[in-house]
Order: sequence, then C-alpha cells, then structure tokens
Amino acid sequence: MPATETATAPRARLRLSIGAAVVLGLVVLSGAVGLGIMRGQAQPTQTVQVDASDEGVVAGGELYVHVLGEVARPGLYVLEPDARVVDAIAAAGGTLDDADLQAVNLARTLSDGEQLIVPAVGAAPEGGEGAPVGDGLIDLNNADQAALETLPRIGPALAQRIIDWRETNGRFGSVDDLLAVPGIGEKLLAGLRDLVRV
Repeated sequence: MPATETATAPRARLRLSIGAAVVLGLVVLSGAVGLGIMRGQAQPTQTVQVDASDEGVVAGGELYVHVLGEVARPGLYVLEPDARVVDAIAAAGGTLDDADLQAVNLARTLSDGEQLIVPAVGAAPEGGEGAPVGDGLIDLNNADQAALETLPRIGPALAQRIIDWRETNGRFGSVDDLLAVPGIGEKLLAGLRDLVRV
C-alpha cells in the first residue's frame, strides 16, 4: 500500500470525527434554542387569590354553596367537590353560640348550588322542615321522614331510604332520581311524580 494512502486515512477519519462532533453540537444547540423559543411562547399563568373576608367567598374548588343562618360569616362559598356540611360551616367561620347543630346533619355531602341554613336553637326550620311549600308539593331535598311518610305507599323504611340516599349522594337533581333509591320503581314513581318536587 503506498505511503500517501496510509497517511490520508487517519486524516479523513479525523475530519469525519470533527464533522460528526460539529453536526452533533449543532443538533444539540438547535434543540436548546427550539426549547427556549417554545418556553418563551407559552402563555403566562396568573393565579388570583380571593381573600376569605371578601364577601364570604373562599377560593379553590368547584362547589358553590350559600351558607346562611347562625354562622359567623354568612355568604357564598366555593368548596371542594366532595365537601360536607361541616366544611361549609367551617368556611363560614363556624357557628354562633345559639346555632342548633342537632338540626343540621354535619356529615351530609353538599351539592352545587345548594343553600345551607343553620337554624337557631328553638327556631322553626325554614318553611317547616319537609312541610309542603306554597305549591303544596313535598320537597325531596328538604323533607324529613314524617313529611315523606305522608306520600302514598311511602312507609318509615322507604322514607328513611330516601333520606339516606340524599345524605350519601347529595341533593336530588330531578324527581326521576328517586329511581336510584332502593325500593322505588317506575310504578311507584308515577304515583309520586305529581306530589313531590326538587
């Protein structure tokens, strides 16, 4: 093999190695520049904190609950989706000295758009708990066991199941939600449809 051919081979390899290193460096640099450009084009994120003292609104959730009655700071509160009555009362600054906590189920889950009234000791519940309201219909979301038992074919056990379902799942969204209560079928629902409301 001629001497010039042997000397050229290492130079060619050296040039190839330098060329590969330059190309690799350019690829890395391009990637870094591209990443920087992408980060620079991202929309800035702005977090707005709402002060709990501002009109009774608490930030950080998806459940809007209007808390009234014997609480320190009545108002509209935004709570976590799985919040319970006790959470809403705590957000409202706790109860006043004359609050009747026996009239409120602290463990009940809340639903979006609900109005929670904490009554005073000895005060009659708003509109009479479970009593028919002006339209004469029984409100499934507020009725107590005695009021539910006034409905046809609803005895103590079925009335309690309606209350249990409401406490476990939140407020009834429609009268048809009664079908989810064990023991209520289409036929029984048809007989109740014109006597109840949500």
